[in-house]
Amino acid sequence: MKLSRPLVVLDLETTGTWIEKDRIVEIGMVKLQPDGQRETYVRRVNPGIPIPPKVSKLIGITDQDVQNEPPFRQIAQEVLDFLEGADLAGFNVERFDLPLLEREIFETGLRFEWRSRTTYDAQKIYHVHEKRDLTAAYQFYCQKTLTDAHAALADTEATLEILASQIQKYGKGDDSIESLGDFKYKSADEFFDESRKFRWWNKELYPAFGRYAKKKHLKQIVEKDPKYLEWMLTSDFSEEVKELIRNALDGKFPEYQKSAAAKTA
Repeated sequence: MKLSRPLVVLDLETTGTWIEKDRIVEIGMVKLQPDGQRETYVRRVNPGIPIPPKVSKLIGITDQDVQNEPPFRQIAQEVLDFLEGADLAGFNVERFDLPLLEREIFETGLRFEWRSRTTYDAQKIYHVHEKRDLTAAYQFYCQKTLTDAHAALADTEATLEILASQIQKYGKGDDSIESLGDFKYKSADEFFDESRKFRWWNKELYPAFGRYAKKKHLKQIVEKDPKYLEWMLTSDFSEEVKELIRNALDGKFPEYQKSAAAKTA
């Protein structure tokens, strides 16, 4: 790889995927210089909030692993120093890692203006150059060419074959469609409702819209501003959201479960 400027490739492990609220647990960076020199930086961070069990299972880092690590504010300056004067790269960094890192740095009183730098996002490049549509999936899973793409019945038949192949590839040793159940609605771990108006964070439900977006959770809103919730009942929200609001105003709140965001009071 020939470089005309220093390049830092980075990745974050975090407590979740909510850019505005989740916290860094680990940061890893590699800096490449035009002359071929290579430098690495890796630090674990105490996020100051619990790491959800499902996240610990995914990233292999538990609360105990980081309990004696520094908070991010103590390493923010050295992170900025490592990034100084470099172009930036990573996988999905433009939509996740860089915005979250920017927020964490800003909360320490420092600034990280990554949008003014040249950024190379390997995920974006991958998606531009490698098809991820039905035709590509049909070729990958069934080793067949979809000759009549965008004809409704042909697309439907191809999808049926793909599902059958996925059962064989990812299922639990049987031929049932239920064997793919673990792959359904992964966003349910984050969002309470299908319209994505309320989102779980740290076992509490926060609105993802309006005056209290990302600021107060549902129980706090019930206590401080119930009229706001009463207004929601008269507005254009889904029945699922309105049922949540009615229950909340009656003092009944859904409980977060480790496996998913449960909708049971």
